[in-house]
Amino acid sequence: MDLGLKGLKAIVTGGTKGIGRAIAQTLAAEGADVALCARNAAEVAATAADFGQRYGVKVVGRAVDVADGPGLAAWVDESAAALGGIDIVVANVSALAIAPDEAAWQKGFEVDMMGTVRLVNAAMPWLEKSTNASIVTISSVSGREIDFASGPYGAFKAAIIHYTQGVAYHLAGKRIRANSVSPGNTYFEGGVWDQIEHGNPELFKLAMSLNPTGRMGTPQEMANAAAFLASPAASFITGTNLVVDGALTKGVQF
Repeated sequence: MDLGLKGLKAIVTGGTKGIGRAIAQTLAAEGADVALCARNAAEVAATAADFGQRYGVKVVGRAVDVADGPGLAAWVDESAAALGGIDIVVANVSALAIAPDEAAWQKGFEVDMMGTVRLVNAAMPWLEKSTNASIVTISSVSGREIDFASGPYGAFKAAIIHYTQGVAYHLAGKRIRANSVSPGNTYFEGGVWDQIEHGNPELFKLAMSLNPTGRMGTPQEMANAAAFLASPAASFITGTNLVVDGALTKGVQF
């Protein structure tokens, strides 16, 4: 299936590692021009150069902290200017705030929640001009079920699903689609589950036992879902939350 992404312009937050990197790479491989950001300038530059050379598309990037509202908005403006517009917005960054203290709640709010809201707001002028406008937010199965991340992480991931579906409803008349992806346990080198495997093997063993497939997902499997929802191939899909978890969660989603 041709997803119809060739020539479209996408911005991706947290595009140098894990799921965000896989999403940026998949969009570039499908022919989209991509702007990505992360906090490490050297990693951003290396990732952008790699993807641009490998896939023959325009890939630009800059170091950005999504909790910095003005900085995030400036990056969106720069990206639109560099790419010649914005068709696709992928809000991927998370603070991974799990602790119950107030500082973790504040960090989760600023990064997960407001980082998503501010990104979408900043991109809206260009999305309104696009004929293939799409917003994809990255939530989590922790937003659907009570698990070990039931503090700020799970609460804000649930809020992101609610926010995204509200955006989809209110922007449907403008032909701007909005969907969320809820990954299950996703393993990659340097990621949270890699760290837990080596730092808290009992928790890792428990988590693995809860996965009916006997394994965790990969960033590429999450990216495939995000790329599809972002693409014109999903032109009549808006306001949905796509769970990609290998049957990890047991709740029925209607």
